[in-house]
Amino acid sequence: MAKPIVAVVGRPNVGKSTLFNKLIGQRLSIVEDTPGVTRDRIFADCEWLGHTFLLVDTGGIEPKSDDVILAQMRRQAELAIQSADVIILVVDVREGMTATDKDVASMLRKSGKPIVVAVNKCDSIGEPPAEFYEFYNLGLGDLYPLSAAHGHGTGDILDAVLEHLPENEDPDYSEEYTKVAVIGKPNAGKSSLINRLAGEERVIVSDIAGTTRDAIDTIVENEFGKYVFIDTAGIRRKSKVLEKIEHYSVLRAYMAVDRADVCVIMIDALEGFTEQDSKIAGYAHEAGKACVIAVNKWDAVEKDDKTMMEMRKKLEKDFSFMSYAPIVFISALTGQRLNRMFETINEVKQSNEMRITTGRLNDLLGYCTARVQPPSDKGKRLKIYYMTQASNKPPVFVCFVNQAELFHFSYQRYIENQIRETFGLTGTPIKFIIKERDTKDTKA
Repeated sequence: MAKPIVAVVGRPNVGKSTLFNKLIGQRLSIVEDTPGVTRDRIFADCEWLGHTFLLVDTGGIEPKSDDVILAQMRRQAELAIQSADVIILVVDVREGMTATDKDVASMLRKSGKPIVVAVNKCDSIGEPPAEFYEFYNLGLGDLYPLSAAHGHGTGDILDAVLEHLPENEDPDYSEEYTKVAVIGKPNAGKSSLINRLAGEERVIVSDIAGTTRDAIDTIVENEFGKYVFIDTAGIRRKSKVLEKIEHYSVLRAYMAVDRADVCVIMIDALEGFTEQDSKIAGYAHEAGKACVIAVNKWDAVEKDDKTMMEMRKKLEKDFSFMSYAPIVFISALTGQRLNRMFETINEVKQSNEMRITTGRLNDLLGYCTARVQPPSDKGKRLKIYYMTQASNKPPVFVCFVNQAELFHFSYQRYIENQIRETFGLTGTPIKFIIKERDTKDTKA
């Protein structure tokens, strides 16, 4: 299911980013860094009372400004508002209600979205200052006093947000359908692929509105199985001037990744790998999704007998942080190797869902430790007592050891490679949880 989206909006300098950081700070502190991935701080998961949603920070809105940058920030904020399920409007009690606040409130009322008004900089404990009450004139309902700097009032705001979050916006697809998000830059051929599949298949094909956020789901049934292809907005190239706000262009792709079973990462064969490809691929990796790298427009490439091998080697280096992802070379225009793409989608989905018995895992573990001795430090050698699979989608393995610090990354990678080779886990990330016998644990 796609995570609901909550947008934090308001005019400049009212404390939006301070509130954003306060709400996500604890969540971000437990997210590991992934090599090769650029993490965007204007999008982040926020968790409250067992509910997780995507929190979106926005640039300050200046509705009537002619400044080029401010106008672009306004457009990007409008995009965030359009995509959001709930909106948090932040205002400043110290400056009082301004004409810009009224203009922003008018914009929000037209959106028809649920709005939570956070009156920031109410830093004193107790009754809010008299200026607090003038914000009722915005006509947006209840007000919530907030001190974003100190964290006072954030709980009440999150409670109000939860009251408006949708239960489930996904269409009710049965488990026999594989949900495939097609993600990548504009002009990489995503829509061409969707149109090709919808127009060429001679079985049941229909267009269904997937969510309220303008994502279109295309159902395709063929000899390989039943699929729901989720078309997404492309990831635009960053602007040197508007680098921060250009990140909004990946919002729909993030939403599609959350919904998907498999992510097809479309690469333009004529342009090659870019930073934007790394960004969205990294998000799919962190989300634990099965992934396929599809190199499109292969028919347009001038090639000899070494071209594919050279391109494959380059992409393997570019995507080194997700070396498990298989690479297929296709043409959405001609249909070249689309059958192979479907076969690969099925393979990686099966890997992502695989469960391995504890007995088979520990037989492999015995072989691995006999073949390559576990590392030691200052006379203390790592002992891996046993290993078991805790969950799938993606596969998560728990290793019980004598001392977690001894389980070096290199030896963990060795164990991972052996698991992949033995059980054929292609196209899926693998996660490890290292536990010591005294139940102290550490994630890896």
